Parts: sequence; structure tokens; C-alpha cells
Amino acid sequence: MSVTTLLTRRLVPSAALLLSASLAAAQGPQQVVPAQSEIGFTSKQMGVPVDGKFRKWDAQMSFDPKKLEASRVAFTIDTGSASFGSPETDAEVPKAAWFNAAKFPQATFQSSGIKAVGGNKYEVAGKLTIKGSVRDVVVPVALAQAGAVTTATGAFTIKRLDFKIGEGEWADTSMVANDVQVKFKLAVTGIGPL
Repeated sequence: MSVTTLLTRRLVPSAALLLSASLAAAQGPQQVVPAQSEIGFTSKQMGVPVDGKFRKWDAQMSFDPKKLEASRVAFTIDTGSASFGSPETDAEVPKAAWFNAAKFPQATFQSSGIKAVGGNKYEVAGKLTIKGSVRDVVVPVALAQAGAVTTATGAFTIKRLDFKIGEGEWADTSMVANDVQVKFKLAVTGIGPL
């Protein structure tokens, strides 16, 4: 399993979940539709893109497009659930050099502010915590509605080494790139009209 794959599995999904949740929170009880939602990530190993996803995560949200100042989004991601679809790589990602899931079983995102940027697009600012390291992030989110379901999509890039993902020999960015793209699609019910 490559370091890029491991990092992508951990960092990208976490960031994606956090951002999606921030934009998906709405008036009334809001629920994520798991079968229509995912948090994924892409890293590069020796220049080749490698995709992964988080299999276990949870989002709590309260999003009202008319009251952004009162809207909140929070994500919790099980770092041991990162998957690249390869049993060998999936077994490496939870280890100490990567996510150290035994010591840091969860990555979290907590929104601190949501800003409308026009056209049902938002920027969700907040704190992303992975492997004990905390960083401020701003996640772009686009919302679309179809019936009772609001879909939040977006992507952002994190630096894996900022979160100590890929330590020791894996800190060499010529093997596994430092940039990891986190992408998400969250289907949410309970959000009022945009």
C-alpha cells in the first residue's frame, strides 16, 4: 500500500465530510442519506493519482440559508475506515506512520462560520483535526435541491504533512505527494428552500 493511498484515504474524506456537513445543515431536523453520500480523497503516489474513501463517518448539521450566522456543521470520521480498495493498503493506513488509528481513532471538523458566495455556493470555515494536529480550513460547497433532498458537493486540498500523515520514510514527497484532495457529496434531508 502506498503512502499516498494511505494519506488520501484519511485526509481527503475527513475534509470532505466536514465541509459538506457545514453546508448541508438546515432548518429543522436534518439527516444525511448515507446511500447517496460519500467522502473521498485523491493523492498521488509517484505522480499517479490514487483514489480512496472513508467508509465510516457521521455529520451533525443545522443549516439555514437565511440564517447563516446560526448555522453549524460538524463531522466525525473514523480514521481506521479509510479504504483504497486494496487489502494491503487498507491494512497500512491505520498504522502509526499514517493515521495512527489506535491513538487517534477519529478526525473531526467543526465549522466556525459559513459565508454565501452566490449561486447556491458557500464557503465553510472551520477547524480540521487529524492525528492530533489542528488546522483552519475553508471548504467550498455547492448546494442543489431536488424535492426533499439537498445535495452538497465540493473539494478542497490539504497538506498531509501538516497532519503528520506519512511519517518517517513516508514523509518523502517524491514518493507520496504532500497535497491530498478531499472531495465529498452529501445528500441531506430537512433543509429549507435555498
